[in-house]
This record gives sequence, C-alpha cells and structure tokens, in this order.
Amino acid sequence: MSSVTRCTSKSVKHGRSVCLRSIFFNSVKYYPTTLVLGIETSCDDTAAAVVDDTGKILGEALHSQNEVHLKTGGIIPPVAQQLHRENIERIVKETLCVSGISLDELSAVATTVKPGLALSLGVGLEYSLKLVDKYKKPFIPIHHMEAHALTIRLINQVEFPFLVLLISGGHCILVVAQGVSDFLLLGQSVDIAPGDMLDKVARRLSLTKHPECCRMSGGKAIEYLAQQGNKLHYELRAPMRHHPNCNFSFSGLHSNATRIIMQKEKEEGLQEGHLMSCVTDIAAAVQHAVALHIAQRTHRAILFCIKSGILSQTNATLVVSGGVASNQYIRRALQIVTDATNFNLLCPPPRLCTDNGVMIAWNGIERMRAGLGVLHSTDGIRYEPKASLGIDISEQVGEVAIKVPSLEVSLNELATINL
Repeated sequence: MSSVTRCTSKSVKHGRSVCLRSIFFNSVKYYPTTLVLGIETSCDDTAAAVVDDTGKILGEALHSQNEVHLKTGGIIPPVAQQLHRENIERIVKETLCVSGISLDELSAVATTVKPGLALSLGVGLEYSLKLVDKYKKPFIPIHHMEAHALTIRLINQVEFPFLVLLISGGHCILVVAQGVSDFLLLGQSVDIAPGDMLDKVARRLSLTKHPECCRMSGGKAIEYLAQQGNKLHYELRAPMRHHPNCNFSFSGLHSNATRIIMQKEKEEGLQEGHLMSCVTDIAAAVQHAVALHIAQRTHRAILFCIKSGILSQTNATLVVSGGVASNQYIRRALQIVTDATNFNLLCPPPRLCTDNGVMIAWNGIERMRAGLGVLHSTDGIRYEPKASLGIDISEQVGEVAIKVPSLEVSLNELATINL
C-alpha cells in the first residue's frame, strides 16, 4: 500500500503569510472524480485551494494583508485591490504546485463573487474567468457566506437542516441551512458587524502601541487583553433588549465604548493615541457585551426554530463560523446557550473560520454534487458587493416575539479563558 506524506510550510515576510499543504502518493498519482480549485479575494486575503470530492485538501496557499492594513488603521480598498493583483497568480500557482494538480486536471474553478469589497472581488473574478476561458473549465460562482456556512460539512457529518451563526468583520447573520443553496434568514446586523466593531474599539484604544499585541488584528488584541481585565468594571449593556427578533446591532456598543474611553482619557490626562492604564478592563467589558448580545439573539433563533418546527430538538445543531467565531470567549457564551437548549455546537477550526480558499473549493464541490450553479458559459457574470443569503423570514421571527429565558447569570459567571 502506498504511504502518504503530508508536507506543511509557512513563511511570513514583509506582511506576507503563505500556508501550503500537499499530499503525495509515492510515484503513483490518483485523482478522485472531482477536483475543484477555489479562489477567494472578497476582502483582504488572497487565498486558493484544491479540494477533492472526499473533502481532502490537496493544496492551499494564502497571502495575508493584515500587517499592511494594521499600519494604515484599516482596510483601504484600492490598496487591497493592488495587493490582490500582485499576489493572486503566485498564490494559485503555489496551490497547484504543492497539490500536484495541473489546471488541465481540474474539474472546475470556484470563485467568490459576492458579497465583499468591490475592488477585491473584481480581481478574483477577472483572474478566474481568464483561467476557465483558457482551459475550458466549468465556473462556479460562490456566495462568500454560503461557503462559510457549509465549511463545517468538510470536517463533520452534518446533515441538513441546521442553524448557522456567521460572525465576521463584515457580517453577522443567523440562517437555517436547509440545503446547499437553500437558506432561511432569521436575522442580521442592522448596522455594523461585530468584527468591525471590535477592530474600531481596538484602534480607538491604540492597541497597535501595546507591546503585547501590537502585531495582532483588532479583534485578536481585544480577546487577548480581555483575559487580564475585569469585564464588570464598566457597564456596557447588550443592545436591542426590547426588540423581540433575531437582528443584531453593534454601533451603539461602539458609541458607548468610545464614550467610556474618552472619559478615562480625560481622567488620566491623556490625549487620543496614548495607551491608558485600564485597557484590559475596557477590552473585557466590550468583549463580554458583544458575547452577551450574540448569545441572546442566537438563543431566540434556536427557540424560534424549535417552536416553528424548522428544526427538531433531537440532535439539532448550531454551526458557528466566520472570523469572529475563533473568539473563544464568544464560543463559550454560545456553549452555555446550546447546553441550555440541547443543541450541538460545532465550529470549524480557527484557520477555516477566517477567509480561506478551502471553503470556496469545498462549496464548489457541494454545488457540483447538487448540480447547482455550475456554469459552462460565463457570459454576464458580475461580482456583487452586496448580496443577501437565503429567504428573509426575519419579520416572522419578530412577529412571534419569543421571550428568551435569562441566561445572564450564567454568562456573567463566564471565567476568563486562557488561550
């Protein structure tokens, strides 16, 4: 029997991060029926991967722009676009090289076309269309949030339907996944996303100047410092407490956090841009308020799904994905909710929660299996910066007005988590 060797390499230089994985079967090549190349450029990561129809990741590569955007205080779309252009061909070539797969051997190319930053989406789509035209391959346009929602099926045997919470820097939505391209939207953020809010608070706290987390993203820095702080030192109440639906709001939390920061700067005699002595307590309070809000809205979504018969309480599952899903404190809060409702809580590993090429390739595999959206002509294909996911039944959720039992005592007793 052939032995299997796995090879992983990672390098970081000048803000560039490349992760590669490949599988080699001695000198004998074996290819399953379906091989899909996934390409992701919806925001600030240039990523690609080759996945087969068994869910095996044959090769992947990623270029992260994180260090560049940390220096500029946020993502500047034209800068992100240029970095995608500079790196996409290299990332795709490295992915194919380590996978041992040629473009001729691919079954299809899957690429994120919605939603995301227009300039970033355009780079991935333009490059992909050139590939499929040159090599005469089917093209599979991918909805970024659908890919996040289905990633769990790459690593777990999760059958439809299941509840999904997608939380990231650009999105916060609750949906029921009924099929590969069949979703019911229960609720979404009415303003900004939780990851965006955490990044803004981190910038206002000048955490890039903190010696322990100066190279971390805003959300990671908040999570790291929160472990050392007292979350109850500042009062930040969860928003929308009197709105009996599953929508989210984070702009009010951001405003209240900014007000607290300004007051503490005044008390300490500091100008904006200087580190305060109480950053850990503010980080802990902000993170706790975000976790509490997300947990409460998700709790209502679970109760609605049970009451309406959309999900059975027997062996029901909540899947949490997206970049913010890697926050262990938020996961712990959601675990309290799922324990109370007898749901299973499943999360992809952290590297598959953030944007990656694997989830795009896997979504392509799922769509090929289901015979959905596999295009042999790309005429008229466009990217869509804004795109909803599924059928919106959020008004129905609000009309039912389910009262959520208080779990605040349990949530307030959450211990700080040592990562």
